[in-house]
Amino acid sequence: MPTAFFFAQVQTDIMNIVLIGYRCSGKTRVGGLLARDLKRHFLDTDHLIEVKTGMPIDSYVTRYGWNDFRNVERTVIDDSASRDNVVIATGGGAVMNDMNVRKLRRNGWVVWLDAGAAAIRERMARAQQQGHIRPPLSENDPLEEVDAMLRERRAAYEQASDWTLRTDTRSPQEVERAIMRALPHALRGNPARTA
Repeated sequence: MPTAFFFAQVQTDIMNIVLIGYRCSGKTRVGGLLARDLKRHFLDTDHLIEVKTGMPIDSYVTRYGWNDFRNVERTVIDDSASRDNVVIATGGGAVMNDMNVRKLRRNGWVVWLDAGAAAIRERMARAQQQGHIRPPLSENDPLEEVDAMLRERRAAYEQASDWTLRTDTRSPQEVERAIMRALPHALRGNPARTA
């Protein structure tokens, strides 16, 4: 039985699938695959912020700062989390706000795509070469701050998530398949915490 067909049968039994994790952990790519195969709408909060502000995120942060960005992000997450049966990919720092987490968890199964620092740096460097610029989160270069930011955010990712999946050596398609396999267990309320 094709994977998409099987999971399309159970999609009404769970509200939202929410992907959290640091930059370049695969949230956008995996979220798009899940939404396609589950026939759900896909909401990428970073993209929605760019639509709402009319600016790329790096330009918005440069002009208005991270505090203003987080205010817009809260509004976008509030709207996204109020929907049903969608796949939501959040920005890497969304879980640092307790209200965001409460809203996302209220009607969502939260999956942490956990990538290590080396994998993130490699993916970020590749994205930069393709012109996708991410603003620094601290005073350091985005590639140099990865280890410190992961240490700072790890507990928040752990507390916010219902399920964790390591993505370092998995392709987006492999990550999607692992989530699909875990989904029936989540529907029954007894998934393992990690895979």
